[in-house]
Amino acid sequence: MDKGIDSNVDKVISNIYTNENVYATGRVTRVNKYNIEVSGLNDVSFYEAIDVNHKASGYVMGIYANKIIVSLVEINEEIVPGDIVYALKKEFKCLFSPDSMGKVIDIFGHDLIAGKSFEKTVEVPLENPTIPIMDRTAVTREFLTGIIGIDLMYPIGKGQRQLIIGDKKTGKTQIALDAIVNQKDKKMICIYVAIGKTKKEVKDIYFELTKRGAASYTIVIASFNDELPTRTYLTPYVATSIAEIFMMQKYDVLVVFDDLKKHADVYREISLTSKKTPGRDAYPSDIFYTHSRLLEKGAQHIGGGSITMLPIVETKSGDITDYISTNIISICDGQLVLSAKSFARGEKPAINYGLSVSRLGGNVQTPDMKKVGSKLRRELLSYLEVRSVYELANIDEMSKELQKKMRDGKVMVNKLKQYKFSPRTKEEMKAEFAFLFEESTDLEKKINDSDGTHSSSDGNYQEKDHSNTSLNIEKN
Repeated sequence: MDKGIDSNVDKVISNIYTNENVYATGRVTRVNKYNIEVSGLNDVSFYEAIDVNHKASGYVMGIYANKIIVSLVEINEEIVPGDIVYALKKEFKCLFSPDSMGKVIDIFGHDLIAGKSFEKTVEVPLENPTIPIMDRTAVTREFLTGIIGIDLMYPIGKGQRQLIIGDKKTGKTQIALDAIVNQKDKKMICIYVAIGKTKKEVKDIYFELTKRGAASYTIVIASFNDELPTRTYLTPYVATSIAEIFMMQKYDVLVVFDDLKKHADVYREISLTSKKTPGRDAYPSDIFYTHSRLLEKGAQHIGGGSITMLPIVETKSGDITDYISTNIISICDGQLVLSAKSFARGEKPAINYGLSVSRLGGNVQTPDMKKVGSKLRRELLSYLEVRSVYELANIDEMSKELQKKMRDGKVMVNKLKQYKFSPRTKEEMKAEFAFLFEESTDLEKKINDSDGTHSSSDGNYQEKDHSNTSLNIEKN
């Protein structure tokens, strides 16, 4: 203990002799809601920590010829033009505690459920240098979500970036939560990043994960909708830096960003108030770089660890061609598109199998899963195309081949329906679709066995009623 005190005293004295305790100063020239313009600070760098006359703290986010822009992350008193600004000659960092597992935290080392700060914390940079190509390796290990439609037809690998995109209330968050729950006993650390959500939404998510035993390996990093936009903007970057710490310790990490559309809107708000030139849809010109440098951290590291990313993007009216959606689609390794129409039909999870894609495909599947998945995808897409034309037609007036296709298709669609928080094993998935490889099947029996037992119209997916052992409740 005495050695530690002596070391700190020696460091302070050394800083006095070398003038390291003297900070460059400037003056506030313009005050916005959560950022300020400062003149007189010429020798600063991006992400350098800034103190505003002990009234607020932040970091350098913009450097211009005669001014700098400082983003404020903590405001204790009102800032006025003329206040002295100190450049602290160090990188702005956030705090993380190793005791955060199973907690809801923010980026400054606070337990948001208990309402207190962690005692043991370490500093975490906002962004680490990008992992070099030579330190990455091929993504070949499967990441199982427990959802049949994903694991069989649009598989995800450890180290992949798979976008989940769709309209509001179509089950995007539910798919991510199912993926987290399915990692139980699989030695994977999960980080759920709540961006701009309400406190109630975050508490409900935390409760669901806790109830199913998933909180023990999950960290929820939240930025609420009533916080400073600058904090919300930083949250996914800090979460990724934390994930990189675990990856370098050879852990597999899953990171869910919910959602990046809100993150883009927050960055647009910050940029407009700091007088950045707006571009398409009033977003700043660097909005693509804002997300690309975040998502490119998803990788399979040569050391054995990995970061798998599931970014979520909310669309309007099913339009996946808007500015932010197309940007993120081009960055990711595939997308799971959710359909409001499928959701309304009770086909949950409401995946649009025609628009969804995984660019790694069978490379991350075992041969047996690949065999079943490729056959299922081919038959299902063929059926969905025919269904859109003949759905309201009288099946008795169809040809024998078309009747078989319609009945087989109905079986497949019903078998793809799944309760929320009811993950399936690989063996169960393969067994469900073994009939695809049979020469003759009792189709009517299969239709009756699978019809109407998995869907519900009042939730993301219907949750299984464990109080009744029969699945055919509606029939009874």
